[in-house]
Amino acid sequence: MSRVYNFSAGPAVLPEEVLREAAEEMLDYKGSGMSVMEMSHRSKVYDGIIKEAEADLRELMGIPDNYKVLFLQGGASQQFAMIPMNLAPPSSWHTFSSMTLPGLRSSKASGRSSVSTTAW
Repeated sequence: MSRVYNFSAGPAVLPEEVLREAAEEMLDYKGSGMSVMEMSHRSKVYDGIIKEAEADLRELMGIPDNYKVLFLQGGASQQFAMIPMNLAPPSSWHTFSSMTLPGLRSSKASGRSSVSTTAW
């Protein structure tokens, strides 16, 4: 089988050894008796996974200890709502600044943001 390389937004190419390791652990993650997808996010096994992921990310990106690392779901569309809410002070959320809407993505961002916005 020849490999197809996905360069589109979202999922990307993974090394074959990573895919093989994931396949091997699909039914029994490191002897836990279950898949990562089946375990509680409150379990000791998952706690180890998330702590290792954070440590790896901090090392790879040089993130200092005085910064928080957040693992958030939602992808790019979630950011459309989160960015305006994090850039504006809470007192101005009901009257957030104007946005320029030159295209599809900015229109989507405006629609996703949960603040009042004047669109131009």
